[in-house]
Amino acid sequence: MRRRAIIMVILMVLQFGCIHSKPTTYMVGDEDGWDSGLDMEGWTKGKNFHAGDFLVFTYDSQLFNVAVVNQTGHDSCTLNDGAKVFHSGNDKIQLAFGANYFIDTVADLCAAGMKMAINATAPPPSV
Repeated sequence: MRRRAIIMVILMVLQFGCIHSKPTTYMVGDEDGWDSGLDMEGWTKGKNFHAGDFLVFTYDSQLFNVAVVNQTGHDSCTLNDGAKVFHSGNDKIQLAFGANYFIDTVADLCAAGMKMAINATAPPPSV
């Protein structure tokens, strides 16, 4: 009986002692930043994004900006109600679980590739 209780305690500690891994910070566009010369949708390929991860957008604030939009805003390169626009040139944005959409608010730049759609999955647990 005592052995069984010890095993149960160990299992509970293992189950509840797990914490989520630390979020990853991604520099959007790597060393080039958020820039019209890059295919931003292509930059996301091969990366595993998780809810809680951070994206850092670095860009020339005189030329560009970044907006968090919904899918319609992403697909049409327009701001939707509730969209949040960043202008600092060094913006750190945390990913929400599920679909996350980003655009430059200048429609021609967005249409030329300054937009991204990222699906953030649940963070992996770690012990």
